[in-house]
Amino acid sequence: MMVRYAGRAVGRVQGVGFRAFVEGAARDMGFTGWVKNMPDGSVTMEVQGVEADFPALKARIAAGNDWIEVTELMWEPCSCVPEETSFTIRR
Repeated sequence: MMVRYAGRAVGRVQGVGFRAFVEGAARDMGFTGWVKNMPDGSVTMEVQGVEADFPALKARIAAGNDWIEVTELMWEPCSCVPEETSFTIRR
């Protein structure tokens, strides 16, 4: 079953390659969607993919890497976008 979630990440998530990290993780796991920096220093995203794979993607994003530190990560379900075929970084 396909699902889509809107997410918001807070912490050291801008200027550290977080958007590219999310894009890579999502693409590696077969998710579509987008990720975008926000003026308040947070990063928002929407990810769409197989429901059973979503917990692993959430964990990967929350864990970050040596430069990224996610201190808060919130998710809300939203409507799927059937025609979406890729994952993009929005400016």
